[in-house]
Amino acid sequence: MQQASRFPPSALAGLSPAYFGMVMATGIVSIGAWRLGLPRLAWGLFAINAGVYALLWLLYALRLARYPQRFLGDLTDHLSGPGFFTMVAASSILGCQFLLLAGSVRGGLLLWGVAIVLWLALTYTVFTAFTVKEGKPTLDRGISGGWLLAVVATQSIAVLSALLAAHAAQPYKLELNFFALSMWLWGGMLYIWMMSLIFYRYTFFEFSPADLSPPYWINMGAMAISTLAGSLLSINAVDAPYLLSLQPFIKGFTVFYWATGTWWIPMLLVLGVWRHLYRRFPLRYDPLYWGAVFPLGMYATSTLEMAKAMGFGFLGFLPKLFFAIALVAWLGAFAGVAHNLWRLAHGSRTPST
Repeated sequence: MQQASRFPPSALAGLSPAYFGMVMATGIVSIGAWRLGLPRLAWGLFAINAGVYALLWLLYALRLARYPQRFLGDLTDHLSGPGFFTMVAASSILGCQFLLLAGSVRGGLLLWGVAIVLWLALTYTVFTAFTVKEGKPTLDRGISGGWLLAVVATQSIAVLSALLAAHAAQPYKLELNFFALSMWLWGGMLYIWMMSLIFYRYTFFEFSPADLSPPYWINMGAMAISTLAGSLLSINAVDAPYLLSLQPFIKGFTVFYWATGTWWIPMLLVLGVWRHLYRRFPLRYDPLYWGAVFPLGMYATSTLEMAKAMGFGFLGFLPKLFFAIALVAWLGAFAGVAHNLWRLAHGSRTPST
């Protein structure tokens, strides 16, 4: 607590609402390592993730206590508000780690409960505020790929619910699978609503390199986590008759989500080249870059799970390839965090007299 209280005031006041994206990214890379048979790497990342999750909650609590107006202002801002949904997804992803790596159903259930409470609070606070506030930005200034974090948060609860259902006894197995199915369907509908607006903003408004912030990778990440949730529901169908009757629909939409996410990858790479090479936009660390690491790791894990659920053995090369890319991206983002912390510590020192 003493160390956290010495966190530089300017850094604490401006702490990004989306910093829980670091937990999301670290968690999914850890799960990918576990699924690909790299237990030591998976456990190392799990340990880091648990520590970062606890530290971020402490820092956010301090920010709320010391700078309540800044905190609540971010919550109701059209660009920064959706970043708070990383809290939901981070809690769910960490819960998946407890369940898969540690075999802790209790830990998974606890974080599942935290994620649901946060999802309810944020969904009906953020979107109600956006609806009733008097001063609203225009579409080209008020929407970004970060809005799709609401979709990721919803689908993360679907994923954790499906995993918990696989470990639960009846009748809870049926109820958890139904809840996972409902969240999966709602997340898909929410993506269609939001992506329509984002694509319209892409193509009919002026676009500058500064507008192409890293959360645009969530365009793909939201589809990747939807693919993962659908694959898990398909696997769980043997334990839930209603899932068995819906299996053609579930499998069809799962492939639809995967194909949509795959389409986004070349598009995002081309836009990245345009931003950094053609328009020479500087590549500096930003906490929002964790929103680019997460989709890469999620694409690897979701493709692996879909191949398992549907017998798509010909896709076997993709999970390893994208896991390697995600790991490199994670190392780069982590190096950026370490460098920023060193600068903050170095800058906060006062010379002795």
